[in-house]
Amino acid sequence: MDVVVIGGGVAGLGAALALGRAGHRVTVLERDDTPTPPTADEAFDGDRRGAPQVRHSHAFLARLRNLLRDHYPDLLTDLLDAGATEMPFGADLPPTLQGYEPLPGDDDVVMLACRRTTFEWVLRRAAVAQHGVSMRTGVPVTGLLTQPSSGEAPHIVGVRTATGEIHADVVVTAAGRRSALPDWLAAVGATPPPEEVEDTGIVYFSRFYRLREGAVVPPRAGLVGGDLGYLKYGVFVGDNATFSITLASPVDDDEMRRQLADPERFERAARQLTVAAPWLDGRAEPLSRDVHVMAGLLNRWRPLVDGGRPVALGLHAVGDAQVCTNPLYGRGCTTGFWHAHLLAQTLTSHAHDHAAAALAFHDATQQHLVPWYRASVANDAEARRVAAALLRGADPDADTNDQRTLMRGVFRDGLIPALRTDAVVLRAFVRTFNLLDHPQAMLTDPEVTARVMKVWSERHSRPPEPALGPRDRSAMLAALAA
Repeated sequence: MDVVVIGGGVAGLGAALALGRAGHRVTVLERDDTPTPPTADEAFDGDRRGAPQVRHSHAFLARLRNLLRDHYPDLLTDLLDAGATEMPFGADLPPTLQGYEPLPGDDDVVMLACRRTTFEWVLRRAAVAQHGVSMRTGVPVTGLLTQPSSGEAPHIVGVRTATGEIHADVVVTAAGRRSALPDWLAAVGATPPPEEVEDTGIVYFSRFYRLREGAVVPPRAGLVGGDLGYLKYGVFVGDNATFSITLASPVDDDEMRRQLADPERFERAARQLTVAAPWLDGRAEPLSRDVHVMAGLLNRWRPLVDGGRPVALGLHAVGDAQVCTNPLYGRGCTTGFWHAHLLAQTLTSHAHDHAAAALAFHDATQQHLVPWYRASVANDAEARRVAAALLRGADPDADTNDQRTLMRGVFRDGLIPALRTDAVVLRAFVRTFNLLDHPQAMLTDPEVTARVMKVWSERHSRPPEPALGPRDRSAMLAALAA
């Protein structure tokens, strides 16, 4: 089967590699004219205008690492050889944690520490080396090709590019969250996809650093990210002695956005955070002069099946082109590669039936990826509520009869302290964070919820929780202005 893949990011390259290893002939079309660089550092320095997110922090979760271990072990080896490292559960635990003992299954809870550009660089090298896979850069796709169809849905048989037409049995779009897929479908008379879109409510600010010669990473004990309500943050370990810091402010907070876009004030803000401050004590130097900013961040679910019928035959979308979530949760690369792997399995099982393939892939997407979209939408709605209250100087917890206030209190005064002290709760949280368990798994586990509620019930009889940073927005702004 001949397949055209639109987009040379993680999802597109993952689809090409998986489909090529399943015996299909694959052509990857990447709009950015970026030949494969010779080193990981040159990949980081390269120009990926079509994928601005590569300049931001990324997490490579255990779900992805296990896919590589079980199905693409050579790719995992190449990543480790390129400087990526494994971060197993059980290392760098909080010193206050009680009752930790390794359990069966902990070997699955291993993250990869790596820059997005390094992961993509290693993946591209593996994909183009795969028999049956070719890649063309600097080739933007402008539309879809169809052939007469006896059904209601158009039959896609290739793509139009700026220089000509390319025919294929199947077209896979992996063109990311800004994909023009709805316009392409409208142009061939397809039913518009029944799209769901929710704003994340945040703007992203990231900066990368490299440890100086002889310097080591500071001790890591527990979570390396958090949420102050008016500001979210995270520290991400990279490859080859690199790391990044990301801060995220509410989209409506113009003053905070202006401050964080300035490199000096970005670092001043990061130094106010307990987790980030040790990384900026002089042990590292920035890899870029500017702070990288990314706005317009959406949660989106764009199914290509409507009312039990495909909107087009011979067409599939993977990664952010179909399901994208708030990048703050670090799921994008993992879900994109996972989605590509699921597509390859689907097309292998339904190679000669386009309708059956569309329905099967739709079902797999709903089962495995859509729950994470729903969780992201719900979490972001609550975060927007809290941020809006803080921005106008109100107390987001003032209405004690509001169920959201109770849940926020349980999260702040129950779950967060339990993550520092209870191994059972921490393991459940880390497994969910790494997409190994369903997003509702912790809420439906009676042992975990009982342990969290016990910690919450003791909130008035224990010492205050250690400060993560300035407790209110005005204090942070004052620190930035000092």
